[in-house]
Amino acid sequence: MQKIMIDKHFDQVYIRMFTHLSNLFFEQSKIVTEADPEALAVQMELSKTAEGEIVCIANMEVGGQQYEATFSEREELANEKEKVRQTKRLYSHVFLDVLEQYTGMTQSWGILTGIRPMKLYHQYRQLGFGVEEVKSLLMEKHRVSEEKCNLLSQIEEVQLKAIPDLHQLRNEVSIYIGIPFCPTKCAYCTFPAYAIHRKNGRVESFLDGLHEEIREIGKWLKEREMKITTIYFGGGTPTSIEADEMDALYQTMVDSFPNMETVREITVEAGRPDTITPEKIEVLKKWGIDRISVNPQSYTDETLKAIGRHHSVQETIDKFWLSRNMGMKNINMDLIIGLPNEGLAEFEHSLLETEKMQPESLTVHTLSFKRASEMTRNKDKYKVADRETVEQMMKMGERWTAANGYAPYYLYRQKNILGNLENIGYAKPNEESLYNIIIMEEVQTIIGIGCGASSKFMEPESGKITQFHNPKDPAAYILTFEEYIDKKIEHLERIFPNQLVQQK
Repeated sequence: MQKIMIDKHFDQVYIRMFTHLSNLFFEQSKIVTEADPEALAVQMELSKTAEGEIVCIANMEVGGQQYEATFSEREELANEKEKVRQTKRLYSHVFLDVLEQYTGMTQSWGILTGIRPMKLYHQYRQLGFGVEEVKSLLMEKHRVSEEKCNLLSQIEEVQLKAIPDLHQLRNEVSIYIGIPFCPTKCAYCTFPAYAIHRKNGRVESFLDGLHEEIREIGKWLKEREMKITTIYFGGGTPTSIEADEMDALYQTMVDSFPNMETVREITVEAGRPDTITPEKIEVLKKWGIDRISVNPQSYTDETLKAIGRHHSVQETIDKFWLSRNMGMKNINMDLIIGLPNEGLAEFEHSLLETEKMQPESLTVHTLSFKRASEMTRNKDKYKVADRETVEQMMKMGERWTAANGYAPYYLYRQKNILGNLENIGYAKPNEESLYNIIIMEEVQTIIGIGCGASSKFMEPESGKITQFHNPKDPAAYILTFEEYIDKKIEHLERIFPNQLVQQK
């Protein structure tokens, strides 16, 4: 635990900001305000010049070595919220600067610690700034490296080609349907995922509630002739249920939702290869669902066993070709950088195996130690790669995807992610997941249906987002889904207060 002492009182919002920044350098850190011999002591001062410049200075002395940083900006004469944002940015700059000097580490994402750097990029572009202007703003105001700025620019170009009306979707919605069952739970996972078994009837009871929720939300949407942009079945693993149960669920979806003929994309996250069968693929084909995931995560059997995935590498390969040969034309795969006991050789092997299959899209995740996961609770049990190796693996992934005709199309970051890196979705031309772009850039309302599903209600005028979460546990969902339907409809009526469509 690295303690960092700051010599003045700050509100908790600032303490959280400093903690997030210090965690980029140290596995665990704590901000303290009282003198402590074990703490790094940082002094910071903020002042204003007669010319309207706000100047922030930081000093840190360690073992007789001085580390100093200065950053200044013209004072923003905006509302109070903007002034606070500027003050936080100034303190972040100098705090990050002295820690970079002390540790010798450079943070390529600068002072950005949030999940969605692309969203900030889009905001600047929507304000009318050109590509080079946004690049300068990100580098100067947020300390983002030129390399990451170029990556964001490349992603924006791909996203707007995939969805030209990306910023005009606020009067439509997308749907996320959560099915919380998996064959087993992976060691790194914190998604609502429960090992599926049928002895207590909870799968059937859950599905009864899910059908009802789809019907009720669909009824509300139909009465207003709302357009649905995309539908995404996630989890858990939505293909954990039986083929006939999938068939019945898609029937309810088609019967309940309006304007199904204009839905741009339907995805089913068939991530666990051990859940894919010919019968289930036939059901997907019956309903015109062509985008699925077959997720290897790794092509090393020992790794799969260590993280709790009860399928083999060969099964991943077999199920990919089964899906492809039965007519699945848009298959995604996921790989994870930094899994236990994996280094450059193992990741290169995974890429070479992927190369034989050429899925339409590939998401390269960087392992994140999520607070509630088995891997985080038992860190000593899972030996993972160091920062330098993880960075080399990410570079290897970048070179491989470019060489194989993939372009990056979405990006997000997580807390406690190895190497302070990112997760990047790559796709062949015109094979991008529209849902992934929409949810990451938060451009419209996402209605979450099912267990653990998160809804994001976006006010069309202001863009303000209100989150609402369904229960994660199937037992709780079964007992309360009707109450949660009513609450979601209240949110929908608040942000879409238009009159009902006149019945013919």
